[in-house]
Amino acid sequence: MTLRHKKLLSIFASLGVGLLCQSSLAFSPASPSGIVPAKRAVDYEWMSIKTWEKMHAEDMVIAEYEQVDVLFVGDSITAGWDWQIWGKNFAPLKAANFGIGGDNTGNVLWRLQHGAVGNLQPTLIVLLIGVNNIGALQESPEQAADGVTRVVQQLQLAWPNSKILLNAVFPFDQDARSPNRTKVKQLNKIIARLGNNKTIFFKDYGPLLLEKDGSIAPDIMKDFLHPTPKGYEVWANAMTPDIHALLTP
Repeated sequence: MTLRHKKLLSIFASLGVGLLCQSSLAFSPASPSGIVPAKRAVDYEWMSIKTWEKMHAEDMVIAEYEQVDVLFVGDSITAGWDWQIWGKNFAPLKAANFGIGGDNTGNVLWRLQHGAVGNLQPTLIVLLIGVNNIGALQESPEQAADGVTRVVQQLQLAWPNSKILLNAVFPFDQDARSPNRTKVKQLNKIIARLGNNKTIFFKDYGPLLLEKDGSIAPDIMKDFLHPTPKGYEVWANAMTPDIHALLTP
C-alpha cells in the first residue's frame, strides 16, 4: 500500500467497520465490463478483496476529512509512485492518491459512486486508467475507451468545476511490435478526443518511457508494465510542469 495518510489510520480504525459495510452494495456483472460499476471481486495473490476494500475505505476517510487540491485517480501505476518523487513533486500541492492496483474503469466507477467523492473539491484531477481493461478484461480498444469515457463523465458529474489531466495509457510489453502496443495506441487515439483544453487536458507521456527503437528498457519498467523509480521520475519531470500550469488561475 502506498501514499496513504498515516495520521488518518486512527480515524479509519474507528470508522472502518461502517465503511467496509458499504462494500456489500457491490454489483458484479456475470461478464466483467469496464462500463459497469463493480467492486473488486477477485482475490489475487498480490492483493485480496479485503485489502482492496481497506484501501477504498481509507480513501473514503480522506475524501471525508482532508483538503485535497490535486487528486490522482487510477490503478497500480498511479498507486505506485516512489515516495521521494511524490514528496518532492506532489505532496506540497496538497495531493492525494486514489490509485488501487488491478483496477479497471468499472472498479474506479464503483469507488467514485461509493464514497470516494466525499467532501473533496479538488482543483485538478490527474487520471490514468484503462490498461487493465485491455490486460485483465480483454476488452477491445473501443470498449476500453468507453470505460475511460465513463470515468471522465463520472468525474465531471462529481466535480464540475475541476480540471482533468487525462493521461494516455502507458505502453506495455517490451517489444514495440506487441499486439498490446497496437491496442494501447488505438485506445489513446480514441480518448484523446475527450480533451478540449478547457476542462479536460489530454497528455501522452508514454513515448518518453520508450527507447529509440520503441522498446521498453528494464530500468524504466522492470516488468514492462509498471514504472521503476527511474520511470516515475521521467513521468514526474514531464507532468509536473503541466500540473503547475493547470493549477494557475
